[in-house]
Amino acid sequence: MRKRSVVLGVVATAFIGGGIGWRVMTLGAEPPRPDAPPPPVPVVATKVQVSDVPIVMTGIGTVEPYNVVDVHTQVTGTLEKIGFVEGQVVKPGDLIAQIDPRPYQAALQEDEAILKVDEAHLANAEVNLRRYQTLFKQDSIATMQVDDEDAKVSQLRATIIQENATIFNARTQLGCTTITAPIAGVTGIRKVDVGNIVQPTGAGGDTTPIVTITEIQPISVVFTLPQKDLQTVLKAMKDGALTTVAYSQDDTMKLDEGSLLLVDNTVLQSSGTVQLKATFPNKNDNLWPGQFVNVRLNVAVRHDAITVPITALQQGQDGQFVFVVRPDGKMEERPVVDEQTLDARALISSGLEPGDTVVVAGQYRLSDGVQVVQVPANDPRVQNTTEASAGML
Repeated sequence: MRKRSVVLGVVATAFIGGGIGWRVMTLGAEPPRPDAPPPPVPVVATKVQVSDVPIVMTGIGTVEPYNVVDVHTQVTGTLEKIGFVEGQVVKPGDLIAQIDPRPYQAALQEDEAILKVDEAHLANAEVNLRRYQTLFKQDSIATMQVDDEDAKVSQLRATIIQENATIFNARTQLGCTTITAPIAGVTGIRKVDVGNIVQPTGAGGDTTPIVTITEIQPISVVFTLPQKDLQTVLKAMKDGALTTVAYSQDDTMKLDEGSLLLVDNTVLQSSGTVQLKATFPNKNDNLWPGQFVNVRLNVAVRHDAITVPITALQQGQDGQFVFVVRPDGKMEERPVVDEQTLDARALISSGLEPGDTVVVAGQYRLSDGVQVVQVPANDPRVQNTTEASAGML
């Protein structure tokens, strides 16, 4: 019985001590006042940027070589030598292939020999003609003999002209046995091996080229734009050359900068688009034939334009808006008009003024009149997810 009384006393003491401690803790805490304002919402904000901004039209394009040449032979013969390495950069006049020249050298020498014989006959005939003309003046021969010798001289002169033409053709064919690069460019895969007999293209000839040379400096890009942009482009072209910039297919890397060459003379009715062609110097070989690229066509420049990061734009029932930080640190929901978006920045044509500060992160807890505090971009208190999505995550 005594033991049970001791246990009850200990429990009572603990209960009383706990109650006293709880009361002490309660008295030490400052209870929140019901009329206290809510704490400011942490946000990341930045001032609008004022600068000259290009007005850009974008399209998807395909890189095309400036010139493409399929190198064929112009004479029939045995391919003796290949003068290039596949993938080599060649210049005009560089050796591509050598065909056995001996049959054409022999034909040339034969024609030259025939010419010398005819020239000797002509020289003899001219001497005879002068002699006959002298005798005719002395009344020693008949007119017919002079006329016959004169006709012989004329015939031999015509024959020599014909022989010179034959020699010219023989020299041309001999020169065609040495095949050189007609343009500067990059050689492709070789299609014919040494030792094969090659023939000119045409009836019964070879249709396979020895190699294809592709000119890539400069290079072209053909891209498309919607037909609604056609008049804007044509009007801009009247004011001067338009700059084009080629980007990689994922739009992350600038490849080269060039100029617009032409607008095609027909709108593609099947797609409602128009094709345009631009040229690029391609000094670093960043553009390659057949490559897909994104093309930006600069048609104008907006001076003293206002831009904001695209993360500042919010979508509401009445359109786009941004949260502007007023001088007193409170929010103002302001509608804006976004003219274009480029490189993660939006060009605002109305709704903002130079010097405005807009919120770029932490908007989901904001509304008109909410007090905010600006914090660095990496502050963990700034959240862009809603409470519902955060709970799901």
